[in-house]
Amino acid sequence: MSLWTAGEIAQATGGQVVGDFAVDGVSIDTRSIEQGDLFVALAGVRDGHEFVAPALAKGATGSLASQAVEGPHVLVEDTFKALEKLGEAARVRAPQVRRGAVTGSVGKTSVTQAVRAGLMLAGKAHSSVKSYNNHIGVPLTLARMPRDTERAIFEIGMNHADEITPLSRFVRPHAVAITTVGAVHVENFPDGEIGVARAKAEIFDGIEPGGVAILNADNAWFDLLSDAARKAGAKVLSFGAGETCDARLIDFQPQADHAVVQARLHGKALDFPILQKGFHWGPNSMAVLLMLEALDVSLGDSLAALGAFEPLEGRGAEKAISLPDGAFTLIDESYNANPISMTAAFKSLGARKTSGRRIVALTDMLELGEGGPGYHAGLAQPLDAAGIDLVFCAGPLMKSLWDALPSTRRGGYAESAAELAPQVTQAVEPGDLVMVKGSNGSKAGAVTAALLALDGRSGKAG
Repeated sequence: MSLWTAGEIAQATGGQVVGDFAVDGVSIDTRSIEQGDLFVALAGVRDGHEFVAPALAKGATGSLASQAVEGPHVLVEDTFKALEKLGEAARVRAPQVRRGAVTGSVGKTSVTQAVRAGLMLAGKAHSSVKSYNNHIGVPLTLARMPRDTERAIFEIGMNHADEITPLSRFVRPHAVAITTVGAVHVENFPDGEIGVARAKAEIFDGIEPGGVAILNADNAWFDLLSDAARKAGAKVLSFGAGETCDARLIDFQPQADHAVVQARLHGKALDFPILQKGFHWGPNSMAVLLMLEALDVSLGDSLAALGAFEPLEGRGAEKAISLPDGAFTLIDESYNANPISMTAAFKSLGARKTSGRRIVALTDMLELGEGGPGYHAGLAQPLDAAGIDLVFCAGPLMKSLWDALPSTRRGGYAESAAELAPQVTQAVEPGDLVMVKGSNGSKAGAVTAALLALDGRSGKAG
């Protein structure tokens, strides 16, 4: 059975069918078009209608357009509003779906994808891909949901207040999780972190009556969030280190190629292995267990999913890089960074056993507002506590950290990630543990790419 027929698309969006067709997927990007997709011509830097013909050539069977285009299409007044309506129609036509939503200042993509792994073991599952968590990504994810789906998980993000509320109302989740709240996007909140917390609490605005709110009891904003959840009619379940937590983290023990989590779930002792070695995966795994439970996944499937879930690219993925005289380990954390995740990453790196040095290459943490330089300088203390041997810094904000570092810990500084990369590639030696971390917008991936390029070469890059 097709995902959508042209008639169903027209009925959902109030559009007009021009040439009959059916689709098996929905896409907004010609670069990722698959055979049988519906191409949605959204307005952007360039008008999406310019890409209808290339989309059809790549295999799209029809398009959603607001002006006359070639090929079969559904004609609507506004393609963005039509995409929203298509997403809502997908939710309404599949009332059997048990839906979950994840937000938080740190870890929402990894937690969402770990939950997805559990849902896939339990039955017909649907989920967000990549970080499709904004005003386009959420309705797009809904519009892609097959009508026979049993369980679904959605990632919901924000940069400003009043962004999560409409997205939560699209999803209408039965269970929500807020991983944590911290100093992320604070430049957009005049009242600082409490503004971020209130914005995250918007996820309760769309929760189904009697839904479950899964919250981090170790976070400073737990009381604010739990009060907001209860006012929305949700049942609160907590995770953290405290004795009263529904999912209580007792211990997290990193090993060479995995970690062992010791926990209590509703008072029952659990010990289980996971492939993630970062300490933040202690609380993350607790959130995953509670979310999967709320979505009617068995504990056996939940533990199996956590045990097989591998670190995501840019979010802790590791690779041994071969040099002429041996290999070093690259830990890729280049997708995102903020003061919370930086501190957790340093602690995890410091706990790792290595025959070489612990090295970090850091690029700017963005959207921290006027406090940005202070947040960067403040990383010197957790770096010291973790016993990191060598620190490389790139970017104008990271200059504040560079200035705060003792000379013995300074590896190198550059204005940009691209300029820093050759300094790092020259410095690495066999046995080193090398972590690259920074905000995606500050191009930390350039350092990762340079280190990956060393693999198997006869000599280091200059």
